[in-house]
Amino acid sequence: MAFQPIVNLADGNIFAQEALVRGMNNESAISILEQVTDENLYRFDQACRVQAIQLAAELDIQSILSINFLPNAVYHPEFCLHTTLETAEQCNFPISRILFELTEVEKVIDYAHVQSIIKHYQKLGFRTALDDFGAGYSGFNFLADFRPDFIKIDMALIRNIDKDKARQAIVRGIVQVCRDLAIEPIAEGIETGLELDVLRELGLQLFQGYYFAKPSFRSVITDLSLARS
Repeated sequence: MAFQPIVNLADGNIFAQEALVRGMNNESAISILEQVTDENLYRFDQACRVQAIQLAAELDIQSILSINFLPNAVYHPEFCLHTTLETAEQCNFPISRILFELTEVEKVIDYAHVQSIIKHYQKLGFRTALDDFGAGYSGFNFLADFRPDFIKIDMALIRNIDKDKARQAIVRGIVQVCRDLAIEPIAEGIETGLELDVLRELGLQLFQGYYFAKPSFRSVITDLSLARS
């Protein structure tokens, strides 16, 4: 696992550390995900959760721990969470500091099933997020159905937003919808200070991207002075 911070520029703290899958020698996530099949999907998803929590405990992460999960890998939320809860207890890592990001490398097959997963996670005290909002299969209907605690605005909408009035209008609309639904938006993929300036003017407070820090392999960056805002 590598960890990349999500920063809160409203209070000047690291809000979360996102656990990103890597190979044993820091190979890319793509090279690992390409090896995931229908046969090993469930075991892979479970192994990632366990590894993320164990490493977070070893590295003494005090912020939120963000873990990606593949919706089609979760057959029964109660059963699938057993190992997660057991690992968190063994590592003395509070579940209130675990955020599950629903990520879509594959199309969601059963909307009702995914909705039940998110509701079950929230009932147990986990926070939830919808990753890559505005790209792929993630749309406003998805948001209306699932009501996560956070959404991560896709980097395709963030890139060069300072030069693009259309992207500014779209993100402004997303932020307003989030306010109405009591959902916190996170801007991901920020690479320049100009992008950041516009996003702050649009009302966002939570940010992630290379502008702040690249993923750190088996370590965490906790010094917000790295943020060049």
